[in-house]
This record gives sequence, C-alpha cells and structure tokens, in this order.
Amino acid sequence: MPSGPAPPVGLRGALAPPPSARGPQGGAEQPFLRECKPSHWVPGPCRVAGPLQTRRPAGSAVGKSSSQVPLPCTHGPHTLLSFPGFHPRQVMRRAETMVHQVLYRALVSTKWLAESVRAGKLGPGLRVLDASWYSPGTREARKEYLERHVPGASFFDMEECRDAASPYEMMLPSEADFARYVGRLGISNQTHVVVYDGDHLGSFYAPRVWWMFRVFGHRTVSVLNGGFRNWLKEGHPVTSEPSRPEPANFEATLDRSLLKTYEQVLENLESKRFQLVDARSQGRYLGTEPEPDAVGLDPGHIRGSVNMPFVDFLTEDGFEKSPEELRALFEAKKVNLAQPLIATCRKGVTACHIALAAYLCGKPDVAIYDGSWFEWFHRAPPETRVSQWQRGKA
Repeated sequence: MPSGPAPPVGLRGALAPPPSARGPQGGAEQPFLRECKPSHWVPGPCRVAGPLQTRRPAGSAVGKSSSQVPLPCTHGPHTLLSFPGFHPRQVMRRAETMVHQVLYRALVSTKWLAESVRAGKLGPGLRVLDASWYSPGTREARKEYLERHVPGASFFDMEECRDAASPYEMMLPSEADFARYVGRLGISNQTHVVVYDGDHLGSFYAPRVWWMFRVFGHRTVSVLNGGFRNWLKEGHPVTSEPSRPEPANFEATLDRSLLKTYEQVLENLESKRFQLVDARSQGRYLGTEPEPDAVGLDPGHIRGSVNMPFVDFLTEDGFEKSPEELRALFEAKKVNLAQPLIATCRKGVTACHIALAAYLCGKPDVAIYDGSWFEWFHRAPPETRVSQWQRGKA
C-alpha cells in the first residue's frame, strides 16, 4: 500500500475494486484490507511545481520557462493531498488507488460464496446470514428459511434484533443486545459475515444488516450480490437443515458517526452540514402514494431532502449496479459524495441501500437516520414535513 496520508474516501465518487479484483457480479475476490478514515488533508489553492508544467493539457495556462516557477491551477481552490511535486490529477489518481486498496469489499458474488460452501470454509471465520423479512400477511421469512436456504446459513431475525421497547419501527438494539444476538449465531469479531435475503428485487433487508454490523464496529461484512433470487437461478445448492453454530464472543462498539438521531437531523435543517437523501419511492416521498401497511402515518418527506429510490441502485436481474452507474445516479441528483451525507427512508431499512451504493463508490461514511420518516412524522414540527397527501383520500 502506498505510503503517505490516507485519502478522503468518496472523492470524485471514488471507487470500486479494479476489474481484476471483481467477481462476475461485481463481488471483489481478493483478500480484504482495513478501512481507511480521512485525515491529513489541507485545503488551499492548487499549485503545480515547474517540472510538471509540460504535462498540462493543451490550451491551459502556461507559465515561465523556469522549471521551478509554480503555476496556478485553472480550476480554483480545492482540497489537496500534501504530495509535493504532483499535479492535482496525479494526486486524484493516487488517492483513488489507495481507496481501492483499503475499503473492505461490500459485495461477494454467488460464485465466490458457492465455492466457499463447496470447499467447507463456512465456520467461525465465515458465517452466512439469511436476513429476509416480509410485510405481515405476505410471505413468512422464517418458514421459507426452514424450507430452503444457503447451506450453513443462519436466520437473522429482524424482529428479534431491534429495540422492542421503542415506539418507532426497526430501531437499533443496544450494543449488548446486538453482541449477544450475533454471538449466538457463531459470529465473533474475527468473522467475515455474508448477508443475503430472499426478496424478489434481489436485495432488500440485507443492506440493513450489513450496516448494523458496521455501525456496531464490525467491518468484515459483505452483502451477497444478487441475493437468494440469483443463488437459486444459478442452480447453487440449498438445504432445509438449520445451522447450529457454536456460540462465539462478539464485542459491539457503536460507531456514532454512522448513526443520526432525530435531534441531529432537526439541527441539520438549520446548519445544513449534511445532505439528506430519502430512499423511498417517488410517490411516497412526494405524498401522492400511501405508506404501505401503515396506520396513522401519512406519506411525505423531511424538508430539504432529496429523493433517490433504492430500487434505482439495482439492475432488473437483482444485482447492484456498477460503481460508474451508481456514481452517475448520485451526480444526476446533485448529491456530492465528497460531502457529508445522511440517508433516510421510512424506518431506516432501505436507507441502507444508499449507504451501500455510496460505499461502492468509495464513500464509507454515510450515516443512517434510524428513526427515519416514521419517527419524523410523529415528532417533528409540521413545517418540517412536506407532503401532497390529503387526509381521507383513498
């Protein structure tokens, strides 16, 4: 890994693994390295030392002939790594390379997991979780798990691993409760966790569990790209035999930088320190469609938020779109991945798709507003809620 200060994740959308490190559906197949944190960045005008002036694009400003006279950058002040003697474009390329090397892979391919199952690698070092959850009266997640699942997979029950005392939907459990729950599934702090779900979209709840591990300090976690839908489609093995992993010790440490509270989002309406992105459908965001299976909850959105429906991050076949496509989606909505970002939805679940998509673009620090619209609707001042909904409409 190159020496020097750590790069800012997410600069220019940054960065999925290079093609040689990616599997058939984008899952990186190389060993994983630690995740970086931004540091040692110095804001200031871009200036280029003389030896590099001959490399400037044709038509740009030229300086004196002396090889030591710095040239002012034509694109204005911005943030630079302190790499003396390097042009900003070279700094950018170096930063992108470093980001590639330090972000833990967020996706694994069905092929990679199938080979791991076949090779008998599942155990204390590699655990697989079925995190399926469906609206009451539709499908029964645990029943379907007992009928067929990835060999060796355990069932991650979203209803059991949440704050049952909260009046809001799907709120995070405490550190102790999360540690106790995943420890019973045979997961330790040294375990690589792979999460999938059985939703027809390819992925729905799996990114939520991916984020839950990360917010509790566990970085070695990945989502199965394509989900159980494509596992079945590709003919990989399934079993009805429940897994019985040996319990393990897991120590959870809440990373508050990845979690936002109601009070913090309310304060952000004035400070505007964070961009706020809502992952629900456009109709629910605007308030033209009802919130499904909800009593006493009108649709609408938090004032100032931007709408990016999470389904736009997935292909028709249920795979995560490429980093280039994801980056284009953020750019189309004028969401700057170099700036702080909070993701929201109805209950903090599909918001995690925004965090995953940004992570695949090299930005691992997206925070989730856990209470999301459900909490906001019940607590926030009316003037902070935007909706076209009319009470009593069908």
